[in-house]
Amino acid sequence: MLFIVIHQVYELWFKQVLHEVDRVIELLEKHDPYRAQHSLKRILTILKVLVAQLDILETMTPLEFQSFRARLEAASGFQSDQFRQLEFALGNKSQQAIDRFPAGSRARTALQQRFGSPTLWDAFLRYLYSEGYQIPSASLSRDVTARIEPSEDLQSTLIDLYRRDPKHAEMCERLVDLDEGLQEWRYRHVKMVQRTIGAKIGTGGSSGAQYLATTLMTPIFPDLWEIRSRL
Repeated sequence: MLFIVIHQVYELWFKQVLHEVDRVIELLEKHDPYRAQHSLKRILTILKVLVAQLDILETMTPLEFQSFRARLEAASGFQSDQFRQLEFALGNKSQQAIDRFPAGSRARTALQQRFGSPTLWDAFLRYLYSEGYQIPSASLSRDVTARIEPSEDLQSTLIDLYRRDPKHAEMCERLVDLDEGLQEWRYRHVKMVQRTIGAKIGTGGSSGAQYLATTLMTPIFPDLWEIRSRL
């Protein structure tokens, strides 16, 4: 019962976070940074709740999990298309993630739409460009289906922004908070899995905690981290 309820609640929060991310993108396109930042703050607050929920899940002992694990069969986090949609909206896109879902299914259709859509980072860069910042053309016209790659030219612009524009520097810091919050959730998720099944294979056929560990320390917005050593 605990396992089912926790994961149902996660799916509800993923739905809300997706709604808020879409709202931030919409507000940036409408040149409304203040309300966009307010929605970012809400996302960050929800992320804290997502992390805190793991405290509840960790009250389940390894033996308690083993008592029903076989009934999960191949069920796993891979089946959460909403979490994959969230990753896509933030820039971590993968055709392999789409291929896990049947052709014509609701989940696959939603992921395909997200796959070809600009990310939150793309919307933010377009907003900065409209505000007069010299955003490199390569960043503005990048392939939105590809992973966000750091750009030294873009970093130079961001450094200038940080030094003379507190308003937009604050928004950059909220994006860093979002990036760090997701990394924190991933770390706690790894530790929860290690506590529960150790080094066993995951129910979805992955290497379990070993696979989850490979997703750690990979920033969503690499340029906002790279500039730390250049400021």
